[in-house]
Amino acid sequence: MSRVTLAQWQMLAAVVDHGGFARAAEAIHKSPSTLNHAVHKLEEQLGVAVMEPVGRQVRLTEAGELLLRRARQLLENAASLEDVAGRLAEGLEAEVVLAVDQIFPPDALARALEAFSAAYPHVRVQLHETVLNGGIEMLYDGSADLVVSGISAQGFLGEPLVTVHFLAVAHPGHPLHCLGRPLDLRDLEQHRQLVVRDSALHQSMDAGWLKAEQRWTMSHLQTSIDMLERGLGFAWIPETRLRQALAEGRLEPLPLAAGASREYPVQLIHRDRDRAGPATHALAKALKAAASTCPRGESFEAIE
Repeated sequence: MSRVTLAQWQMLAAVVDHGGFARAAEAIHKSPSTLNHAVHKLEEQLGVAVMEPVGRQVRLTEAGELLLRRARQLLENAASLEDVAGRLAEGLEAEVVLAVDQIFPPDALARALEAFSAAYPHVRVQLHETVLNGGIEMLYDGSADLVVSGISAQGFLGEPLVTVHFLAVAHPGHPLHCLGRPLDLRDLEQHRQLVVRDSALHQSMDAGWLKAEQRWTMSHLQTSIDMLERGLGFAWIPETRLRQALAEGRLEPLPLAAGASREYPVQLIHRDRDRAGPATHALAKALKAAASTCPRGESFEAIE
């Protein structure tokens, strides 16, 4: 067990910060003799001189500077720990579990988490990137506090966040682009479709598959995009994830006669709004605020 207390380090820091025992005593409402005794006791316990006289003043020794620098970290950590304990006593959660469908705009998610972190830096966030029923399944089994999903959950009321648009795309050199005419379903069925697997373990579903003879199923949206850029198939992809690839000509929209784009409303769902703590409500508010800044016409991939 440490022989030196945090109070002793606090008094040493006060003496240094205020330029002497008298001013420090006045600032922290202690007597100069109390501070003097605390510093001498600290030196005795450590076996190291931390202060030395310079005329009528005192200053840190070289060893004292090193020790106080380390001690300030302890003091900051202790203050942070007390702040966290106080927030927990007021009902603040230690952790919030957030399940977000991969079709949700990644920039909006990043802005929401950044804003939440600034307000609640000590609350941990568990982020699960889900597909289709993955988030809903977490909602049903009680393992997520908040779920962002394009699928409604039976027995839960969701709040609209953003309408997501999907765009059919393929590499510019893909055979579908070489036909030189508007495409229909029969054209698509002759080529490989890339889809993303439902992340639910027990309630998985197919969505967006056109029953093409060839199908590759991925676990993550970004993998599908990578395969598209290599010319290995076609898919419906979020425009927010496509903008750079489209601008640089790595992918191009398919000239479909119908169905080139699709819309999916994404909503925010609380596991239990009434019992949710302040951090959960704050994260929900941050997600809504970030989603409200999304430009209209977001486009996302159809996923399995």
